[in-house]
Amino acid sequence: MRFKSGIQERSIVVKCGADSFLPFAVTFGVYIILFGTVSPGGGFQGGVMVASAALLLYLAYGFKNATKALNPEVLRVNEACGATLYVILGMLGIFLGANFCRNVFFNDGQVGDLISAGTITFMGYSVGYKVLTGVGFLLLLMLGLLAPDDDEDEEEEVAVE
Repeated sequence: MRFKSGIQERSIVVKCGADSFLPFAVTFGVYIILFGTVSPGGGFQGGVMVASAALLLYLAYGFKNATKALNPEVLRVNEACGATLYVILGMLGIFLGANFCRNVFFNDGQVGDLISAGTITFMGYSVGYKVLTGVGFLLLLMLGLLAPDDDEDEEEEVAVE
């Protein structure tokens, strides 16, 4: 193994594996979020699957490139937007004279199968959005603690046996 500046060089196998698996993980996670109200799964499970993209990017390309692809500040702001959207959807029940998180739209089932769950469908979408941005931000935050300091400018190679 060869190390550069204290970091192990990334293997081409890991990069190719991450590049191959990343589209499938994101697509399947979004699928779970979208169809979570009519099938097993839901916003939380799908959000965590999509957030795993941050971990795959880190493993394949390192912390600096992962934060270029997924800006942690944008993730943090969007996580707050997802939480706000969930609260607004939950408050619709109170505004319309029912309970908090009450299903108040499309209760008759005449709209179609996709949104037959009414407000619950959109609440699941907001949970998925909140979880994928929140867990993605937390992953990048924790991985940032593992990333080496960029203060070292030397490119000295050290052979480790």
